[in-house]
Amino acid sequence: MAALAKTRMSILPILKFPDPRLNEVSKPVEDFGEELKALASDMAETMIAAPGVGLAAPQVGKLLRLIVIDQSDPADENRTPSPLALVNPEIVHAEGKQVYKEGCLSVEDLQSEVTRHMTVEVEAEDLDGNLFTVTAEGHKAVVLQHEIDHLDGVLFIERISPLKRSMYVKSLRKRRNKDDKDGKAGKGGRNAR
Repeated sequence: MAALAKTRMSILPILKFPDPRLNEVSKPVEDFGEELKALASDMAETMIAAPGVGLAAPQVGKLLRLIVIDQSDPADENRTPSPLALVNPEIVHAEGKQVYKEGCLSVEDLQSEVTRHMTVEVEAEDLDGNLFTVTAEGHKAVVLQHEIDHLDGVLFIERISPLKRSMYVKSLRKRRNKDDKDGKAGKGGRNAR
């Protein structure tokens, strides 16, 4: 289980809710070639630049079961990001409960409490197809569960109360309508998202 090697990297565009591609189920990775390694490196660079602590391939428009997480301690102000790629990750054991305030790079301007397992054991493959296991608790367990949800087409807002979700959607629509009107009036329209 080695951290990602530094290769040529690019920052990828992150899909934003309500893009329907975020609700699609990802396919298992079968090809462990250079293309997979390049995608994982680009995802790590994108996650760090965002900044975030995890990123799933569907968030960058690739329906593959690939996630990257930052293994560094979020409480350490001087931490150096330590990205790890997990290919075809699967939670094989989970226990306990915790409530954690989550956000998402694909869900702008929203943080909300979500109930997750306290401890998880995840089996995955590395970028060469070698099987390994990660046992995590607390924050790291939340990150793993959140990113694996993305692979199944589930966003964290689907795990919050229907009232909070509908308030967020309503607020997002208003904000985007205002942005579209402002863009059309001042800059000839900017509808790209």
